[in-house]
Formats: sequence, C-alpha cells, structure tokens
Amino acid sequence: MIYAIIETSGKQIWIKPGQFYDVNKVSGLPGEYIKLNRVLFINNNDKITIGHPCIDNTYAYGKILKHIRGRKITVFKMKPKKNMYSKNGHRQEMSRVLIEAIKTSK
Repeated sequence: MIYAIIETSGKQIWIKPGQFYDVNKVSGLPGEYIKLNRVLFINNNDKITIGHPCIDNTYAYGKILKHIRGRKITVFKMKPKKNMYSKNGHRQEMSRVLIEAIKTSK
C-alpha cells in the first residue's frame, strides 16, 4: 500500500492514490491537473522515506474536481460594559482534489 504525507497551503495531509481530499483553494479550473511537490513522507510498500523537510524528486499528481466552500463558522466579538459587539460569518474557499498518483523520479 502506498501513501504519503504532503504539505499544501500550510497544512499536512495524509493521502492515498484514488481518493479525493478538500484543501484550501488551489488556482486552476476544474478538470486541470496539478503537481504537489511538498512531499514530507512516503511509504511505498513498506519502504519508508522521510524528507528533511521534503523529499527531492517526489511528487503527488492530482486533478481538481471542483471548487467548493467550507462549512460556515461564526465569529463573535464583544466588549463588556460598552454595548459593543460584532457578529460575522466566514466560509473558506476550498478545492476538491483527486489524488491520482504518487511518483518518485530517482
């Protein structure tokens, strides 16, 4: 079984080929292919490679399936005894990416 840990948009994600993941918005249109080059760890049939911090010449190839918005969070700020408050909402722009392959070119 092959899997890897990659870093994209400041977050580390445990990935396997053939599955899709929601990451922060990636530039590109749905249907385009992307190459993720920040591979931190790879397990290729029990052959483990750890990067310092990244593994050279190792890439995760994916396809952008669609752009979505994350779930809504509520931000509430209040100053006591001043009758001041603000309530805002936020929805993060995200991309759904299908990981097609994890390849090492050594």
